[in-house]
Amino acid sequence: MSRDDGGQEARLARAALARIVEPGDALVGRWLARLGPVATWRALREDGPPPEGASADRWAGLRLRARRAPAPERDLERIARLGGRFVCPGDREWPSQLDDLGAARPVGLWVRGACSLRFVSLRSVALVGARACTDYGTHVAAELGTALAERGWTVVSGAAYGVDGAAHRGALAVGGSTVAVLACGVDVSYPATHTDLLRRIAESGLLVAELPPGDHPTRARFVQRNRVIAALTRGTVVVEAARRSGSLITARHAGRLGRHLMAVPGPVTSGLSAGTHRLIREEATLVGDAADVIELVGDMGDLAREPDEPAVPRDLLAPPTGEVLDALPADGAIAVEEVARGACTSPAAALARLRELSSLGFVERVGDRWQLSRVGPRHADGPDARAHAGA
Repeated sequence: MSRDDGGQEARLARAALARIVEPGDALVGRWLARLGPVATWRALREDGPPPEGASADRWAGLRLRARRAPAPERDLERIARLGGRFVCPGDREWPSQLDDLGAARPVGLWVRGACSLRFVSLRSVALVGARACTDYGTHVAAELGTALAERGWTVVSGAAYGVDGAAHRGALAVGGSTVAVLACGVDVSYPATHTDLLRRIAESGLLVAELPPGDHPTRARFVQRNRVIAALTRGTVVVEAARRSGSLITARHAGRLGRHLMAVPGPVTSGLSAGTHRLIREEATLVGDAADVIELVGDMGDLAREPDEPAVPRDLLAPPTGEVLDALPADGAIAVEEVARGACTSPAAALARLRELSSLGFVERVGDRWQLSRVGPRHADGPDARAHAGA
């Protein structure tokens, strides 16, 4: 049994550690890799010597947090009441690309929303940029978010003011999939004026955080949040950024992780274009629209497949997702309510599964209706489309 597959005891230990360890703590990450979550948590709770590499002061601070932390069962119950879950390394829903962060990968992720984080992340792009962006930046971010979502790509950002919010809204406007990676708990509305936006993302996509429910953001947590955005996605697009913009941190993470780094040019007279122009000069690829982005990120890793193949085989779909796929007719598009009736589930659950299937390349949206993808083995040999989907 691997250290990431320790059952309920390991899950409780990781939930406890998520409450006391700051995001991106590579020292604790090395302890987890060497000792496993259960032994690491026990060491913090017991009056023993610190593990290798920990100073006395650092160890004392972690143990103080551990003594004052609530029982991990409370956090797990709280996320369940929110309709969410705690996803750990080794879980079926865990996106394996996060392992590229090495010792700095998250202890676990608190996830709120019906979609599978792993599946919607398979074809995902990060759109980041200035909080105090110009009208040009807002327009470009919204247009990119809309166009990427229409083509079945998941839009990932940080739900902040400016470019982040515009990107999320662009995806939501066409019923697309979008993921907000937060620097606080998934039940905390930050910024407060984005309460409605966060609610819509939770209903249509996913809210994701390293911090447990109820935790609030700090400056350092925003910085560490950016590494998750970069690692989770196939590429990062910087829409507008000044020379010292926080979005450039996400860009640097993307570059170090070997992800595609892209930037949108802006007016040479605008200080909010200085950062993107510098990226283009030094390492980023210039992009102007969603077609440019997809041309770059569509050839990465498990996306290097024939255009008529889904991102994963039919047999890897979770049963509820497979039932929604089976509810679609071989020809023609149907409404969400008809899909829900065929799959014997609620319209909200059916819509979440359809968004997963769209991200994986199995289905596509036509207005407010859904159909099997018009290309690929699902239509290759006549009416038995679902048999081909499982081939």
